Amino acid sequence: MSTRKFECGFDKLKKKRRIEKLIQSQKGALDKYVTVKEKATGSVEETVASPVENSVPIVEEDVVENVNVAESVEPSVVENLAESVEPNVVENLAESVEPSVEENLAEGVEPNLVERVPQFNDVNTNIFDPSQWKNIDANLRNLLVAKGPVRHKDLDFSKDEKSRHFASKHYTCKSSNGEIRERKWLVYSKDLDRVFCFCCKLFNAKNSRSQLANEGFRDWQNLSDRLKGHERSIQHVTNMCSWFELEERLLKNKTIDRALQQQVNKEKVHWRKVLKRIIAVVKGLSKNNLAFRGTNEKIGEDNNGIFLSFIETIGEFDPIMKEHLRRIKDDEIHSHYLGPKIQNELIDLLASEIKTEILRIVKEAKYFSIILDCTPDISKREQMTLILRCVNISKTPAKLEEYFLEFLRVDDTTGKGLFDELISVIPKLELDINDARGQGYDNGSNMKGKHQGVQKRLLEINPRAFYTPCGSHNLNLVLSDMANSCPKAKTFFGIVQKIYVLFSSSTKRWKILEDNVSDLTIKALATTRWESRVESVKAIRYQAPQIRAALQQLANVDDLDGALKCEAEMLADYAFANFEFLLGMIIWYDMLYAVDLVSKKLQSKDMDIGDAIKLLEGLVSFFMKYREYGFTSAMISAREIALEMEIEPIFREKRRTCRKKQFDENANDEPTLSVEDTFRTEWFRASFRIKIIN
Repeated sequence: MSTRKFECGFDKLKKKRRIEKLIQSQKGALDKYVTVKEKATGSVEETVASPVENSVPIVEEDVVENVNVAESVEPSVVENLAESVEPNVVENLAESVEPSVEENLAEGVEPNLVERVPQFNDVNTNIFDPSQWKNIDANLRNLLVAKGPVRHKDLDFSKDEKSRHFASKHYTCKSSNGEIRERKWLVYSKDLDRVFCFCCKLFNAKNSRSQLANEGFRDWQNLSDRLKGHERSIQHVTNMCSWFELEERLLKNKTIDRALQQQVNKEKVHWRKVLKRIIAVVKGLSKNNLAFRGTNEKIGEDNNGIFLSFIETIGEFDPIMKEHLRRIKDDEIHSHYLGPKIQNELIDLLASEIKTEILRIVKEAKYFSIILDCTPDISKREQMTLILRCVNISKTPAKLEEYFLEFLRVDDTTGKGLFDELISVIPKLELDINDARGQGYDNGSNMKGKHQGVQKRLLEINPRAFYTPCGSHNLNLVLSDMANSCPKAKTFFGIVQKIYVLFSSSTKRWKILEDNVSDLTIKALATTRWESRVESVKAIRYQAPQIRAALQQLANVDDLDGALKCEAEMLADYAFANFEFLLGMIIWYDMLYAVDLVSKKLQSKDMDIGDAIKLLEGLVSFFMKYREYGFTSAMISAREIALEMEIEPIFREKRRTCRKKQFDENANDEPTLSVEDTFRTEWFRASFRIKIIN
């Protein structure tokens, strides 16, 4: 009988079952040997790998302290990249914008955030607060142990119904021998106003009955006794040992998958560099208020928007972005961080960082002024602009600066409605309305009303918030009243607008204007900002002969419409040939120039109230002198222009109506004024009958 050279099938099956049983019995036995390595800076690069989840948590050495993300990456980084970053990625991107916002953002954003981090709904959520430790897994535990407990020492702790609160002195305890020991395990939750045991919460929360390990402790009267009893308990000592053991393993970094971790680290560095470039593009487009997206959102296609076009342009010269685009083109990755969702979230993160920095400057200065203005948006909804003005003491020397914070949607535009919206938003910004030392609005009755206006309501709760109306708006109203008080002034500005409309309505007519006028271009009149009309009058003031020649040339064009031809002739022969028009042009340019000069200085960011008062007093003095002596100087300038245009510098006399006088009327009862005196009285002095400064 011959012997077998090979095992039979049944023997092979039994052998296979024995091997599988042995493998199952040894599963997880090497977990305690998987450690991490500490870099030169003392931060942790990698955390313990879980055999079940096959994850390799990582903490980068240069991550910003305030970034609240799980600093770990899955081994399959390329395949499992999330399409976008969750809003909870950053609590505070940095204490300040140094050295650059995009670097801090890129350092705090990692792939696979959705799969690895517990989901939080607020962009400012602090995962280091014990109130957020609801589902503690290995990744979150490793992150918290690597970072250590976060303390609140300078926080204004809230009081309970007995006016008691937590104190920073509980972070330390005094031994019987007089030695001061620090309770590193004690952490305070700002959201819940409770204290927790750091190690018991992370390692034994489910099995422990202590409040410090579960829902937190808030009996401030008995806190000292409870802390002393807790730190002597067996469970606490055991959890402390587990904490220190895990911390030691994270620091040593002696793992069996070093090669895999090195590959993951390279991939991680690549994604950080990609994110830095993406954030830089988002920052540049946002800063210049440019649209991001086009008609499609695909790389390599036409009309894909400015954002993707910039990414493609960078990829032509930058090897990092070129490799990223190659992976997308070859379908090596599906989630590429270039979609509209990540764009919006990065914009929100940048805006949140800038707003946080602004509020830091305002809080550091303590006192501030409030500036409000309302305007309808494109959707016909009223929105109120909130601007804060303070002294930036972080700069050397200190400097007055204004900061835009946000738009406030308002439905009630009355003084009460606007005031209620202001009072509700100030506490949300963590500011105190009693620290307001100034308020500035326009001259609307809902703003400046002395009984029901916003300024009056704010003064009732804070008498130190001195109200200052907008100086530029005051000047704008002054000019508007001056023009509306004189019918001839309305006619003058109507002629100026007619000249612009006549030439701007056709490219051929505009070409005729350009052939005659080479320096200043005529401009349309601004409907709201009267001081800006100086630019419209300036072009006619210094180029009256050239503009008249252009009108005459336009009137001689054969194929011109009859109505336009008549209008051009009327402007050339009636308006510019009228000495009154030339004199009014000189007078209005002088007044508009003086007001515009002061208005621009009042709108400068570093303007203070002392300089503003001096400027306004100087403007009042200018108007007073111009009312007495300006007419004579304007007459001289107008005569020079009239002689240059070969126009007789005299006022046109209107035909006086003659009526039959009754036998008892005195012929000398009505004083007779010359045409020049009539112009001085009805045109020039009429413009100064309004109150110059409110």
